[in-house]
Amino acid sequence: MADTLHLQIVTPDRLLVREDCDQVQIPGKNGELGILPGHAPLITELQIGEISYRVGTTTQYLAVAWGFAEVLPDKVTILADAAERAENIDVKRAQEAKARAEEALRQAAADLDYDATLYALRRAEVRLAVAARAGQTAAAH
Repeated sequence: MADTLHLQIVTPDRLLVREDCDQVQIPGKNGELGILPGHAPLITELQIGEISYRVGTTTQYLAVAWGFAEVLPDKVTILADAAERAENIDVKRAQEAKARAEEALRQAAADLDYDATLYALRRAEVRLAVAARAGQTAAAH
C-alpha cells in the first residue's frame, strides 16, 4: 500500500493542484469524507465546501463549489465546477457577495430565486472561511 495519495484538482479553466499528500478532506454530497492512502474506491458528488489536504505538517485549503471526486487507493481526482486556493480568494468580493445574499433573503421579494441566493450565500461563507484559515485579514464572518 502506498504511503501517500496523488491529488489532482481540476476546474474547467485549469489544473489547480497536482501533488502527493498524506490526507485529503472533501465535502461530499452526503457529508465530509476523510481520505487516507489505501481508501476503498468510490465516486462522490461534491457540494459547496472546503477541501483540505495535508503534506507532512502543512495543510492547504481550497474553496470548492460542486463537482465530483474519484477516490482510488493511491489517487484522488477532483473535477470541480469552481475551486480556488485560500491565497487567491478576494475577501472583499466574498464579503460583498455574502452581504448581497443576506440582504436578498431579508427582503424576500416574490421573484427571489431562493435556491440561487442560498447557493451564493453558502459559497461566500465558504470562501471567507477558507481565506480566514490562510490568515487573510477581514475574513471573519
